[in-house]
Amino acid sequence: MTKWTDALWASLPIPALILDDRDRIRDVNPAGETFLNASAKSLEGHPVWDKIFVDAPLEDSFARVRSARAPLFVNAVDVGTGSRKPVTCDVQIAGLADKPDHVLVLLENRELQGKLDRALSSKSAAKSAIGMAEMLAHEIKNPLAGITGAAQLISMNAGPEDRELTDLIVGETRRVLKLLEQVEDFGNVRPPDRRAVNIHDVLDRARKSAALGFAAHMQIEDEYDPSLPSAWADSDQLLQVILNLLKNAAEAGSEGGTIRLRTFYELSLKVRRRDGSGGAVPLQIEVIDDGPGIPPDIAPDVFEPFISGRENGTGLGLALISKIVADHDGWISVDSVPGRTAFRISLPIAPKEPLQ
Repeated sequence: MTKWTDALWASLPIPALILDDRDRIRDVNPAGETFLNASAKSLEGHPVWDKIFVDAPLEDSFARVRSARAPLFVNAVDVGTGSRKPVTCDVQIAGLADKPDHVLVLLENRELQGKLDRALSSKSAAKSAIGMAEMLAHEIKNPLAGITGAAQLISMNAGPEDRELTDLIVGETRRVLKLLEQVEDFGNVRPPDRRAVNIHDVLDRARKSAALGFAAHMQIEDEYDPSLPSAWADSDQLLQVILNLLKNAAEAGSEGGTIRLRTFYELSLKVRRRDGSGGAVPLQIEVIDDGPGIPPDIAPDVFEPFISGRENGTGLGLALISKIVADHDGWISVDSVPGRTAFRISLPIAPKEPLQ
């Protein structure tokens, strides 16, 4: 490979393998090493079927690609290894121009790409909600203030029964005004002031605040990778995100339950945006609780504005978190089953040289 193709091969965000005429592994990119949980050097020369298990007759597909000199796509097949359970992948197979008997195999994890697409679409939904927030604030807050004032004036000369009704009017209008203020806050998030940030410092600040307040009834444990480099983030906004996730976990959990904070590095994870741009987001933060889980009927849309699984919830908290993470060129996802809900944030690392 040339220097240019070497760089392209290394930056490819999905697992890729090159096989010779006997289906032996000749090269694996970094994403493939992560997928197979083995180094390229240790895989070289081994039959591919000794390292991966595919629920489809791909030997015939390889032969067709070699004979027809045309790429082939195999959708939705289960691919597993000895160290991981099978995942559903779309498999792309193509020949190599300089080595016709070799084939290139790409394994695209459908579940992971689906999460990326949902995370990216939530940013567009957040922008729409901001426009609605401005309209609501302008059109509704002033009339509600007038209704509140009128109800208070009426209550001054009202009897006990009528005063009960005017108090109800005042209470409900104040509740709606508070909701509108939250909507306004959602629309007024400033762009992040990004710097090199130690994510463990942010997590420790959030943990201490939660343990002394809303999460005092739960145990908070940590599982940190101390070798992680700095994130390229706004520390205040990142703290806001973690606090919101901890609060959600505390509200979902019960007395004596556990919240776990976990960090790790995933080299191959990249965000691919709809405009074709993208970037690596290898720093991973997980907030895991042992609560009842997210209701299945709202789980796919949990990052959309005004979707909430709690009574009287506004549904803006997770939408705001999603917007902040997207503004950091990162993404957020959730996996939830009864007894375990894990929110995962993926962030880029800080550049070696400060950006001008």
